[in-house]
Amino acid sequence: MKGRLESVKKYLKSVLIGIVTGAANGLFGSGGGTIAVPAMVLLLKTEEHKAHATAISIILPLTLVSAFMYIKSDFINWDITIKVMLGGIAGGYIGAKLLNVCPANILRKIFGIFMVLAAFRMLF
Repeated sequence: MKGRLESVKKYLKSVLIGIVTGAANGLFGSGGGTIAVPAMVLLLKTEEHKAHATAISIILPLTLVSAFMYIKSDFINWDITIKVMLGGIAGGYIGAKLLNVCPANILRKIFGIFMVLAAFRMLF
């Protein structure tokens, strides 16, 4: 019975992480990873590398839904989108390769620094 209760708790935590991540992604156009990664590490006890990789696969469907809504509302600047998308594809490949060789403690520090800089930038 205890194992089943733990399984239900983990399921509910996962769904809650998904709701918060999806709302942030849809509202801000980004930010899902900054919520999903720490939440998976802290709440679901997911290993650092798996949390980062899982966040990417979580964000894909969220982004598709958000993109559909933005396209429908005619908010997309296609000239910028195509150029940034090409760079993003190359950057995504490079980042995925680097994730495979980056130790977890270094990855955590880089991610933390990125989050602090992003927060500072948004505040000032």
